[in-house]
Amino acid sequence: MEIAALVSGGVDSSVVVHLLKEQGYEPTLFYIRIGMEEKDGYVSCPSEEDIEITTLIAQTYGCRFEIVSLHEEYWDKVVSYTIESVKRGLTPNPDVMCNKYIKFGCFEDRWGKDFDKIATGHYATTTEIGGKTWLSTARDPVKDQTDFLGQITNLQIAKLMFPIGHLMKREVRAIAAAQHLPSARRKDSQGICFLGKINYNDFIERYLGRMPGDIIELETGKIIGRHNGFWFHTIGQRKGLGLSGGPWFVIKKDIEQNIIYVSNGYDPETQYGTSIGMQGFHFITEDPWGEFGDAKEITFKIRHTPDFTRGWLTRRGDFYHIESEKKIQGIAAGQFAVVYDNNSHLCIGSGMIV
Repeated sequence: MEIAALVSGGVDSSVVVHLLKEQGYEPTLFYIRIGMEEKDGYVSCPSEEDIEITTLIAQTYGCRFEIVSLHEEYWDKVVSYTIESVKRGLTPNPDVMCNKYIKFGCFEDRWGKDFDKIATGHYATTTEIGGKTWLSTARDPVKDQTDFLGQITNLQIAKLMFPIGHLMKREVRAIAAAQHLPSARRKDSQGICFLGKINYNDFIERYLGRMPGDIIELETGKIIGRHNGFWFHTIGQRKGLGLSGGPWFVIKKDIEQNIIYVSNGYDPETQYGTSIGMQGFHFITEDPWGEFGDAKEITFKIRHTPDFTRGWLTRRGDFYHIESEKKIQGIAAGQFAVVYDNNSHLCIGSGMIV
């Protein structure tokens, strides 16, 4: 079986290569360049060290290694989406779009099509039911990344392998240390990939500029501060507001008037809600319910967290709605609500919150 392994220079994808070789496979390693390039006015993502480590891994295990570029595709599909979403007052999720369009979309179209399987270092698993492949959660609940994979297709999931999905993160690091892999002690990457070390607000300001407006206390209507543009702030945000007497939380945004509404206190009631509407709900493998009928009992996530929330999914026409069993904080339009089965095992699909 011909396997393409997507590698990043991190510990997870390095251990993927080790495990594949241990199982008797001869994977071809691919490093995808997607960072901001110098022609964009930025120094590239810290890819040189990544490539150096990945080259060492390839040499250690005798694997073919290719460096491929999807920079332009990434700009068109992911960076532009991020800028446009922020401009409309939404909270985007670039990682979800990167997986759907770049890692398992453009890569498949250009290189992956020549391979039987694509292996990655995601913390996820697959489950076969009735001859169909379902995305399922990883053994490590803290590292589980199925929420970032909630928009992939049935063709994509059928071709994917997640060799570390059955391992805890500490076990992955232990394997890397035992094999003396150069990535064994590397820290996990944080933040949005294409930004590298660039500050997020600096990036947004470069493309959207500043537009000063009022910060208003939701309960009193009193102006208590100023901001530089609603696009620098997201629902549920606490830090970076520059207000005294806090903590203050962003509760909602008026895009037309360029107003940020905030509430005071460590746990203001206005942060919470139970109702989540979604548009364009996407089933990964298939709709398990067919004729919808009554509300379906599910578990779900609206952000990257080890915790699942119980709720009920209903459909009216093309519009899907989750009613949560308990109040949840920071429901933000533009984020993805990711739906799982009642046992929080199978990832069924996701929809963008409206």
